[in-house]
Amino acid sequence: MADANPAVVPPSEITKPFTDAIAEAEKLVASAEFIRTEQDLAEGYEYLASSIRAIVQLAWAYDKGHPFFVSSTGPYTKMGLDNPDTLYYSANIVDDAEYVVTGTRGTTTDLAFQIIAGQYTADEVPPGDQAFDDRQLQIEDDGSFVVRFGPPKDDAGPNYFAIAPGATTLSVREVYSDWNAERKGSIRIERVDTVGTAPVEADVAALTKRYKVAGKMLLSRINTWFNFPKWFYLDLPVNTFTEPRLTPGGLATQFSSVGHYDLTDDEAMIITVPKSAAPYQGFQLGSMWYISLDYVNHQTSLNSSQAQVDPDGNIRMVVSRKNPGVANWIETTGRQQGILQFRWQRTDAPITASEGPTAQVVELSDVPQHLPYFANNQIDDAGWRDRIAARQRGFSERMLG
Repeated sequence: MADANPAVVPPSEITKPFTDAIAEAEKLVASAEFIRTEQDLAEGYEYLASSIRAIVQLAWAYDKGHPFFVSSTGPYTKMGLDNPDTLYYSANIVDDAEYVVTGTRGTTTDLAFQIIAGQYTADEVPPGDQAFDDRQLQIEDDGSFVVRFGPPKDDAGPNYFAIAPGATTLSVREVYSDWNAERKGSIRIERVDTVGTAPVEADVAALTKRYKVAGKMLLSRINTWFNFPKWFYLDLPVNTFTEPRLTPGGLATQFSSVGHYDLTDDEAMIITVPKSAAPYQGFQLGSMWYISLDYVNHQTSLNSSQAQVDPDGNIRMVVSRKNPGVANWIETTGRQQGILQFRWQRTDAPITASEGPTAQVVELSDVPQHLPYFANNQIDDAGWRDRIAARQRGFSERMLG
């Protein structure tokens, strides 16, 4: 005779913390002070959907006993002004265990690691001092590597990195300059004391806790990135850039120059920046929700490999809603206001003010007279479609390769 059905927690009680968090997040989105248009609001609800998707994925990959890398940010799970040129992975860790990370370095421009202590919250950015790129690793001729992370050791040897107290996350970034030529490598993580064993299967109590954690993560995610632009962008004069500086809370070898724009339909911002000797130099627009714009089907970003470079060594880009007919047009996709972001990565020396960008706002009709090489910059409709097709194909291959 079959056992009687076990006592079951009412489903509403299991999922309620998460559904309550979704309702609270919806209120935050709907009341955002920067909403001006229906498009802004629609983007907010799209952002909410992508955040829910990301949090469910992350909360169900939360087992610290048997960690694995999960794509933490992507085209459908955007957050934190995600870089269109980057694939992001993360794994949950604890500071008193040892981990083995095995992989093959691909042909990407940069492969970077960062150990994060704590979580991003509405009040602060977690410390990320343990950040380095693959130049600090011993990599075999075939591109393979084995890296160990764990408690401090006196005789750790090469490719061993100590985990700081309070560490919660190991983050990995692969950065692409040429979407159509560079290929990603492979990577996996194992916890030394649990590899070869199985995690405990979640019961109702564990799932109830997981839904509660997911609700907290969702509200933290929404609150944090509402505040981030206020911390680092919105107090700056509009339509200007900061001098290049080390990225707050970011990678050890990443410099950034940031700003925010506010342009009418008949205005354009002309940005001039020297092509850098840094292996990676990229520019992008972001929305007021602090996420990237559609970078697959629109040219809302350019890096130094994709951009047209003028004969004087400068890259000149035109940010506008309407098409100015130049190859380096950066599309606002109809957004009157948004975020401006430059990044330089894998740097050997600080990026100086003279290497940073300058901006000038002009009437759209006057753009040609402000581009000294305008004759070389022009592009027709067929050429533009070719550029967008190259982005679409490069993105598809990068994600599937």
